[in-house]
Amino acid sequence: MRDATTTAAAIRSLTASARSDVPPFMVMDVMAAAERIEAAGGHVIHMEVGQPWASAPRTALAAAHQALEQGRIDYTSALGIPSLRARIARHYRDVYGADVDPDRIVVTTGSSGAFILSFLALFEPGDRVAVTVPGYPPYRHILTALGCEPVLIETHSETRHALTGEALLAAHRKAPLKGVLVASPANPTGTMMTRAALTELIAVAESEGIRFISDEIYHGLDYAFPAVTAAELSPNAVVINSFSKYFCMTGWRVGWMVLPEPLVRPVERLQQNLAISVPTLSQIAAEAAFEGGAEMEAVKRGYEENRKILITGLPQAGLTDFLPADGAFYLYADVSKFTSDSFVFTKRMLAEAHVAATPGTDFDPVRGMNFVRLSYARSADDMREAVRRIAAWLA
Repeated sequence: MRDATTTAAAIRSLTASARSDVPPFMVMDVMAAAERIEAAGGHVIHMEVGQPWASAPRTALAAAHQALEQGRIDYTSALGIPSLRARIARHYRDVYGADVDPDRIVVTTGSSGAFILSFLALFEPGDRVAVTVPGYPPYRHILTALGCEPVLIETHSETRHALTGEALLAAHRKAPLKGVLVASPANPTGTMMTRAALTELIAVAESEGIRFISDEIYHGLDYAFPAVTAAELSPNAVVINSFSKYFCMTGWRVGWMVLPEPLVRPVERLQQNLAISVPTLSQIAAEAAFEGGAEMEAVKRGYEENRKILITGLPQAGLTDFLPADGAFYLYADVSKFTSDSFVFTKRMLAEAHVAATPGTDFDPVRGMNFVRLSYARSADDMREAVRRIAAWLA
């Protein structure tokens, strides 16, 4: 039997690494709390998680069924199934009029895998990488876990909460930046960058040798004006996208990157070692998903209706101030007239009104205590019921 000294030494050896000490992704904690209420018999309106209510396109499901019936599901190339990479390249021609070589496309395990691969390929430990706040928290957390330093740049209403070249240069002059990551449409705000704004930002970044990463996971879900891809504006940008949002394939965990040619082989080597390849079944379904465009456009029209329900109904319920909701399926609402702690606000709203939302502190450690994120990716009936519950709760 082990003596006490040996046991204590073994316990000490299991201490987690410093790089693993990242904050939780709070939305997942909110979702778990909502599930506990539902397990006890409550009915929760889920506005906390950015997950489409619809299933994958029927074309994707049919292709997956056919692949399973054929039996073998083998490894693929680390870069992805060639026909899927070619189909993604065609997507850029069809939607944006951009000519993207399939050889520059890498299939990934969702956008999350793409962030890890791109950060490893682009940056060294200690490198400073700019991200905007409010913004998607895993940007910061993954960079931190990899030994990089996320540099938070606040956005403001004067620029429609888009990062400007001037703000990027100001941060760069304080201490040199190695990279910058932006999203349009953005999470949690739903705001988008115009073609002029994105063009100017990329030009400034490249003039200073700052590597540019564009998160385009919400492309396709644009309402105010068409989204612009960085792949059209610069061959040096790293573009990240996914089948999770527009194509309603969150749990399939499949996304892609468009890379500058010199990064393709380094990313391929990383993928070979970290994952071997992306799940084959998901890649087969993803390629077929492109043929489900009519189905996806119907889902998008549902989001537009939900957006109207909230933009019209929530001000009458008392939530009057939002950031521009140009795309995606989020409203980022100012709750400062009700609370100085959005975490407590959302916790009470879940417990008392059974409406789940995500506190702004998940997305913005600077001013997030004044905001909550509301996802409108569910049904129209859910949105109407959410407005009714919130109005009654705030009355």
